[in-house]
Amino acid sequence: MPETGAPTDAQSPAQPVDLCASSELEDGGRAFVFDVEEHGRPARAFVLRHGGAVVAYLNRCAHVPAEMDWQEGQFLDADRRFILCSIHGASYEPHTGRCVGGPCGRGRLTALSVTEEAGRVAWYPSPQIRPVCFDDPVPGAP
Repeated sequence: MPETGAPTDAQSPAQPVDLCASSELEDGGRAFVFDVEEHGRPARAFVLRHGGAVVAYLNRCAHVPAEMDWQEGQFLDADRRFILCSIHGASYEPHTGRCVGGPCGRGRLTALSVTEEAGRVAWYPSPQIRPVCFDDPVPGAP
Protein backbone atom coordinates (compact mmCIF):
# COMPACT_ATOMS: atom_id res chain seq x y z
CA MET A 1 0.00 0.00 0.00
CA PRO A 2 1.37 3.48 -0.77
CA GLU A 3 2.62 5.32 2.23
CA THR A 4 0.52 8.37 2.98
CA GLY A 5 2.66 9.82 5.73
CA ALA A 6 6.17 11.19 5.81
CA PRO A 7 8.74 8.40 6.13
CA THR A 8 11.13 8.15 9.02
CA ASP A 9 14.83 8.88 8.49
CA ALA A 10 15.47 5.12 8.40
CA GLN A 11 13.05 4.77 5.47
CA SER A 12 14.21 7.74 3.42
CA PRO A 13 16.52 10.59 4.41
CA ALA A 14 15.48 12.57 1.31
CA GLN A 15 13.63 15.83 1.53
CA PRO A 16 10.09 15.90 0.13
CA VAL A 17 9.67 16.89 -3.51
CA ASP A 18 6.73 19.20 -4.17
CA LEU A 19 4.66 17.73 -7.01
CA CYS A 20 1.46 19.69 -7.46
CA ALA A 21 -1.40 21.54 -5.81
CA SER A 22 -3.98 19.27 -4.16
CA SER A 23 -6.64 20.92 -6.32
CA GLU A 24 -4.95 19.54 -9.47
CA LEU A 25 -5.95 16.00 -8.46
CA GLU A 26 -9.66 15.57 -9.00
CA ASP A 27 -11.06 12.41 -7.41
CA GLY A 28 -11.07 9.73 -10.11
CA GLY A 29 -9.57 12.17 -12.61
CA ARG A 30 -6.33 12.72 -14.46
CA ALA A 31 -3.10 11.85 -12.64
CA PHE A 32 -0.07 14.08 -12.28
CA VAL A 33 2.80 12.35 -14.14
CA PHE A 34 6.44 13.08 -13.30
CA ASP A 35 9.96 11.88 -14.10
CA VAL A 36 12.04 9.85 -11.64
CA GLU A 37 15.15 7.69 -11.62
CA GLU A 38 14.81 4.09 -10.53
CA HIS A 39 18.20 2.63 -9.67
CA GLY A 40 19.77 5.42 -11.75
CA ARG A 41 17.65 4.77 -14.84
CA PRO A 42 14.94 7.11 -16.17
CA ALA A 43 11.37 6.17 -15.34
CA ARG A 44 7.97 7.83 -15.00
CA ALA A 45 5.69 7.93 -11.99
CA PHE A 46 2.21 9.22 -11.28
CA VAL A 47 0.10 10.46 -8.41
CA LEU A 48 -3.70 10.42 -8.43
CA ARG A 49 -6.64 10.85 -6.11
CA HIS A 50 -9.04 7.95 -5.69
CA GLY A 51 -11.76 7.68 -3.05
CA GLY A 52 -10.38 10.84 -1.44
CA ALA A 53 -6.89 9.38 -0.94
CA VAL A 54 -3.77 10.46 -2.80
CA VAL A 55 -1.69 7.50 -4.06
CA ALA A 56 1.46 7.30 -6.18
CA TYR A 57 3.17 4.56 -8.18
CA LEU A 58 5.84 3.99 -10.76
CA ASN A 59 4.22 4.12 -14.20
CA ARG A 60 5.12 0.51 -14.91
CA CYS A 61 2.85 -2.49 -15.28
CA ALA A 62 3.72 -5.53 -13.15
CA HIS A 63 3.00 -7.80 -16.14
CA VAL A 64 5.20 -6.12 -18.77
CA PRO A 65 7.53 -3.27 -17.77
CA ALA A 66 5.77 -0.63 -19.89
CA GLU A 67 4.02 2.64 -19.13
CA MET A 68 0.33 2.11 -18.45
CA ASP A 69 -1.54 5.33 -19.24
CA TRP A 70 -3.55 5.25 -22.45
CA GLN A 71 -3.22 9.04 -22.67
CA GLU A 72 -0.97 11.25 -20.56
CA GLY A 73 -2.26 11.00 -16.99
CA GLN A 74 -5.21 8.72 -17.81
CA PHE A 75 -4.88 5.55 -15.71
CA LEU A 76 -8.37 4.65 -14.50
CA ASP A 77 -10.84 2.36 -16.24
CA ALA A 78 -14.14 3.67 -17.64
CA ASP A 79 -15.89 3.12 -14.28
CA ARG A 80 -13.04 4.87 -12.43
CA ARG A 81 -12.70 1.82 -10.13
CA PHE A 82 -9.28 0.44 -11.09
CA ILE A 83 -5.92 1.54 -12.45
CA LEU A 84 -5.76 -0.10 -15.87
CA CYS A 85 -2.77 -0.91 -18.04
CA SER A 86 -3.53 0.26 -21.57
CA ILE A 87 -1.37 -2.44 -23.17
CA HIS A 88 -2.74 -5.77 -21.90
CA GLY A 89 -5.60 -4.72 -19.62
CA ALA A 90 -4.03 -5.61 -16.29
CA SER A 91 -6.05 -3.93 -13.53
CA TYR A 92 -4.90 -2.79 -10.11
CA GLU A 93 -6.63 -1.72 -6.93
CA PRO A 94 -5.83 2.01 -6.60
CA HIS A 95 -5.24 2.06 -2.82
CA THR A 96 -2.89 -0.92 -2.65
CA GLY A 97 -1.53 -1.31 -6.18
CA ARG A 98 -2.41 -5.01 -6.00
CA CYS A 99 -3.34 -6.78 -9.24
CA VAL A 100 -7.06 -7.60 -9.31
CA GLY A 101 -7.44 -8.82 -12.89
CA GLY A 102 -5.72 -9.53 -16.15
CA PRO A 103 -2.25 -10.87 -16.84
CA CYS A 104 -0.49 -9.27 -13.84
CA GLY A 105 -1.08 -12.36 -11.66
CA ARG A 106 -0.18 -11.73 -8.04
CA GLY A 107 1.89 -8.67 -8.91
CA ARG A 108 1.51 -5.17 -7.65
CA LEU A 109 2.56 -1.71 -8.67
CA THR A 110 5.63 -0.11 -7.09
CA ALA A 111 4.30 2.39 -4.56
CA LEU A 112 5.84 5.79 -3.83
CA SER A 113 5.53 7.60 -0.52
CA VAL A 114 3.40 10.74 -0.80
CA THR A 115 1.80 13.22 1.57
CA GLU A 116 -0.83 15.89 1.20
CA GLU A 117 -0.47 18.91 3.44
CA ALA A 118 -1.45 22.57 3.27
CA GLY A 119 -2.98 22.17 -0.18
CA ARG A 120 0.13 20.57 -1.73
CA VAL A 121 1.10 17.01 -2.68
CA ALA A 122 4.69 15.96 -1.97
CA TRP A 123 6.69 12.84 -2.75
CA TYR A 124 9.38 11.39 -0.46
CA PRO A 125 12.11 9.79 -2.62
CA SER A 126 13.68 6.50 -1.55
CA PRO A 127 17.21 5.23 -2.11
CA GLN A 128 15.91 3.25 -5.11
CA ILE A 129 13.57 5.86 -6.63
CA ARG A 130 14.92 9.38 -6.71
CA PRO A 131 14.24 12.68 -8.43
CA VAL A 132 15.77 13.22 -11.83
CA CYS A 133 18.79 15.47 -11.50
CA PHE A 134 19.48 17.06 -14.86
CA ASP A 135 22.87 18.38 -13.70
CA ASP A 136 24.27 14.92 -12.93
CA PRO A 137 26.71 13.56 -15.53
CA VAL A 138 25.47 10.63 -17.58
CA PRO A 139 27.16 7.39 -16.37
CA GLY A 140 29.85 6.32 -18.83
CA ALA A 141 29.84 9.64 -20.68
CA PRO A 142 33.17 11.40 -21.28
